[in-house]
Amino acid sequence: MADKKSSDGEPVIIKKYANRRLYNTQSSSYITLDDLARMVRTGVDFKVLDAKSGGDITHAILTQIIMEEETHGEQMLPVSFLRDLISMYGNSMQSMMPSYLEATMDNFRTNQAKLREAFQPSIGAGAFSKIAEQNMAMFEAAAGAFIPGGSVGTDSAAEKPASKPASKPDDIDALKSQMAEMQRKLDQLGK
Repeated sequence: MADKKSSDGEPVIIKKYANRRLYNTQSSSYITLDDLARMVRTGVDFKVLDAKSGGDITHAILTQIIMEEETHGEQMLPVSFLRDLISMYGNSMQSMMPSYLEATMDNFRTNQAKLREAFQPSIGAGAFSKIAEQNMAMFEAAAGAFIPGGSVGTDSAAEKPASKPASKPDDIDALKSQMAEMQRKLDQLGK
């Protein structure tokens, strides 16, 4: 993801004051940690400076955002990972961890983009809902075969309109074809 910078090509400067308030110098407004998290998600590059000393405190603020997310949002970092990370402090391998974690995250983003590209052309916006409808139709057909007068859900047979065939052989062939194509693309990504 390309970082968005200020109009002069530099990161947006955020000043943190002693009263814990954050000031965005580009927009000339006070902001919150949530605003900074949104900036990160949208790719805005920023630097947080202590207003009094001028020191760069970006690392501490980003860590604080992660703590807020983990405390109040959905937890993403497993306890075992946190324990392993803490155990690396003071370890002889500590100096290697930042570059390793950066490389791992870059690899994750690359794989995520490849998957998105692989599935985009073969599966259009309505394809998933069509597949879901076809799967439900096959499920209802199977339920009808095993349950006398069978239907699934709360609808009774009397409430249903004239029944239509649940699925056709060519629908199943189309699904098989789509699945084979997806598998082929996944196999290509793995190479």
